[in-house]
Amino acid sequence: MAFDPAPAFKHSAIAKTAILLVNLGTPDAPEAPALKRYLREFLWDPRVVEIPRPVWWLILNGLILNTRPKQSALKYRAIWTKEGSPLAVHTAAQAKLVSGYLRSIVKSPLVVDYAMRYGNPSVHSVMTRLREQGADRILVVPLYPQAASSSTGSAFDAVFDAVRRMRSVPALRFVRHFHDHPRYIAALAQSVKDHWMTNGRGDKLVMSFHGVPQFHLDRGDPYHCECLKTGRLVAEALALPKDRWVVTFQSRFGRAEWLKPYTQQTLETLAGEGVKRVDVMCPGFVADCLETLEEIAIENKAAFLGAGGKEFSYIPCLNERDDWIKALCHIAAEHLHGWATNDWDAAAANKGAEASQQRAVALGAKE
Repeated sequence: MAFDPAPAFKHSAIAKTAILLVNLGTPDAPEAPALKRYLREFLWDPRVVEIPRPVWWLILNGLILNTRPKQSALKYRAIWTKEGSPLAVHTAAQAKLVSGYLRSIVKSPLVVDYAMRYGNPSVHSVMTRLREQGADRILVVPLYPQAASSSTGSAFDAVFDAVRRMRSVPALRFVRHFHDHPRYIAALAQSVKDHWMTNGRGDKLVMSFHGVPQFHLDRGDPYHCECLKTGRLVAEALALPKDRWVVTFQSRFGRAEWLKPYTQQTLETLAGEGVKRVDVMCPGFVADCLETLEEIAIENKAAFLGAGGKEFSYIPCLNERDDWIKALCHIAAEHLHGWATNDWDAAAANKGAEASQQRAVALGAKE
């Protein structure tokens, strides 16, 4: 195996700590060719689709990639902005805000960047860039509050694949989940309160999470339980009685049974039972994307109204909310213990680096 070239080693270099935010990904454009590239990478991941590879290769390349890209492109066009994909725009903004906030309170060298598990910028390319910038310690923060093999596990796989190709491997730490972190829960609850203050309160709060096949739960995946805990904690923070909220699961794919209750069926049932207005939020997504803006705010809204509901109010994801950015910084800081500090002395660090270089030169090093 050929390893990627390592950055030139310098005895005078001052090591940096990096934070890498990882989100799911998005196509480069709302066009069929871009969707085909994106879906090929996404759906070929064995953590996403656990079907024997030969069988799945025939289904994916013979059927899905010849039909779904055009359908998905239409959906992406409905939510695409002048700046690009909402997920990419929000994730880039989150990385910039986290960087600004942490660098204002952490004195030691720190760099924050983001990558997409599928699409661009890739995990490998950003990991390489961080190493070139002098980062020898990297904290990986998947932007999935609830841990799942198909999301968090896959993000970790991408990081491991990247470092397998590195000659000089950085120290790594990972944030596995933050589904019950008090600051994350507080930000979610406050986003609901803010929405209610502006738009009024519905009859029912629906908390929709991305679904996964039921067999994931049966085989020990913690995702289902973590979603339920998030929903319960948000409801408790809002002091909602049990009959005023429900946790559901969206984005079912294929014929297998997925986690229930399904979001669309639940909304149609609520409308049929006489519920006039629902408020819908997606706590499993920290940035608005296709699944929230198109699937929930357009498709599921139409399903609820078509079944007899009167008002459907979508509560945006946390996106660039100040309380969420501070929560994300706090979550990252909890995992940076010993890697980043407020008492770092630049002068002392530079002096130590110069001394290291001088000793190396004295022993025969070129630099």
